[in-house]
Amino acid sequence: MELLLYISAIIAAVAFAILVIYLVRTLKSVNRTLFHVANTMAGLEKQMNGITKETEELLHRTNQLAEDIQEKSEAVHMLFDSVKDLGHSFQHVNQSIRNVSNTVASTTVKQSEHIAQAVQWGNVAIDLYMKFKQRNRDKSTTYKEEI
Repeated sequence: MELLLYISAIIAAVAFAILVIYLVRTLKSVNRTLFHVANTMAGLEKQMNGITKETEELLHRTNQLAEDIQEKSEAVHMLFDSVKDLGHSFQHVNQSIRNVSNTVASTTVKQSEHIAQAVQWGNVAIDLYMKFKQRNRDKSTTYKEEI
């Protein structure tokens, strides 16, 4: 019976040794995996630092572009305001021209009878002048014939 006790102790010791060997191998494998993970994390950290710097630069450039766009937008806004004011000025000039045109048209309609009379008197004056001229020619021709 004692022999059985020694054999069971040896089997337990061998089983324990095998367990320890597999446990050591597993722990070494876990150690290698953790080492690779640590290296990967270090590389990832370097990449993240690079990405962070690039992101900051990009954000800075974006802010500069936004400011530039804002300034140009304000300049364009002032230009549109000027064009709007110019349009209002043209509208006022057109309205003034329209008023003058309407005034001239209404005055012309009111004065059309006087204008017609003035034209008739002008025609009469031209006819009288022509007759006077013709008569002077006729007189000078008759006078020359008598001489």
